[in-house]
Formats: sequence, C-alpha cells, structure tokens
Amino acid sequence: MFPGIDAQGGDLPPRRECAETWHALVLKQLPNIELMLLIGHYAQKWHLDRSLTAGGVTGTLQRWREIYDASSRRRTMPLPHPSWRNSGWIKRNPWFETELLPILRTDIAALRRSCGWGHIPDASEPKGS
Repeated sequence: MFPGIDAQGGDLPPRRECAETWHALVLKQLPNIELMLLIGHYAQKWHLDRSLTAGGVTGTLQRWREIYDASSRRRTMPLPHPSWRNSGWIKRNPWFETELLPILRTDIAALRRSCGWGHIPDASEPKGS
C-alpha cells in the first residue's frame, strides 16, 4: 500500500507494520531468489547492516561492489529510487551508469537466459536485431 506524499512532494516512508507482517512470509515463499534489488533508502535500511547504510543512498551505493559481492547472502544490488528528482544525483555520480549498471544488466541478462526468457536488446542495439 502506497503510504502517501509528504509536504515536499516526496514519498512517505513505508508503513513499518507492513514489512514486519509480510516481508519474511513473502520471502519464505520465494527461496530461489538469486538477485535482490534494494531500490531506495528504505529498502536498503531494511535489508542491509546499518554500517552499510550510514552514508545514505550515496554512501550505500558507493559500496555497491562490497554489497553485491558479499558471499553470505543472495546477490544484492542497492539502487537509487527511480524518480525524476534523481537526475541530478545520476549526473553527479557518473560511476553509477559506467560501473554499476553494466554489471546489473549482465546479471539480469544471465538470469533471464537461465529462466528461458531470452535476450533483451540494450539501447545500443538496432531495433529488430
């Protein structure tokens, strides 16, 4: 359930009782998750150790390789919340598009192939190829 919008037009935080009630139950039903995308600060704070999220979204994303490569859990990739408000953040952090996104695209393509979902052309490929 969408929690609403704050006075500045941003999303309100998710209601805590929703995650406490449903999160573990839903994940228990999905034991074969190979890649978890933690989109936005709230998801990152819920799933990651406090030491990894102390620097906010930027600090967490700067540690994406450490988080992604951790062997103690499924592959986990922190991502910024998809919003027009983040275009400035993406311009200030070009490593996001040049380092993180290619790894994520490769991982997702491999997962799609392993599930029989086939190839998705990227933006650099001509249409119809």
